[in-house]
Amino acid sequence: MFYETRDNRHGLPHDPFKAIVAPRPIGWISTRTGSGAVNLAPYSFFNAISDQPKLVMFSSAGMKDTATFAIESGEFVANLATEALAEAVNRSSAPAPRGESEFAIAGLTEAPCILVAAPRVAESPAALECKVTEWFHPKSLEGDASANVVVIGEVVGIHLDESIIKDGIVDMTLARPLARLGYFDYSAASQVFQMRRPKAPDASDIPPRHG
Repeated sequence: MFYETRDNRHGLPHDPFKAIVAPRPIGWISTRTGSGAVNLAPYSFFNAISDQPKLVMFSSAGMKDTATFAIESGEFVANLATEALAEAVNRSSAPAPRGESEFAIAGLTEAPCILVAAPRVAESPAALECKVTEWFHPKSLEGDASANVVVIGEVVGIHLDESIIKDGIVDMTLARPLARLGYFDYSAASQVFQMRRPKAPDASDIPPRHG
């Protein structure tokens, strides 16, 4: 099948777009306002976009509290969402009134950060302290600004629990990061395999993968 996205006449019960762009890492973003109010919310439009400098981004459907607080304070924390914390991640997406902490709603503990004022999720095995470098509304082909807002932050500090480190590397089978699929579906990384990048121009140094 093929359909043009402007018409969106796919004939399916639900739009498959987000199910195709999957799995997507979840940015579990915590922020703090200048007055001290704390916010925590999950974002499936989230990813790392640069290693040098270390940059991550999240996209909010409208100027919600997380985007507003991150832009106003210039800071946010991206906490690692894991399978063990899946229920808490989901609870933190509740439409709580501004000023009410999703940490409390989800039964989570605020832990202090080192370089930013926003708290991190103490129960999460990893957290990225970030400072906002830019934000913008992405545009359509016609140049019209979307209601979505993209916030980019430079990672200035990393918290890492040694419980997910094995043989000197982060072991994702121990961390079991949570990922967003389409619809109401999620997955957690449980199986890992390695593939080395080819060095030969024709990739002849890479043997076929079996199994």
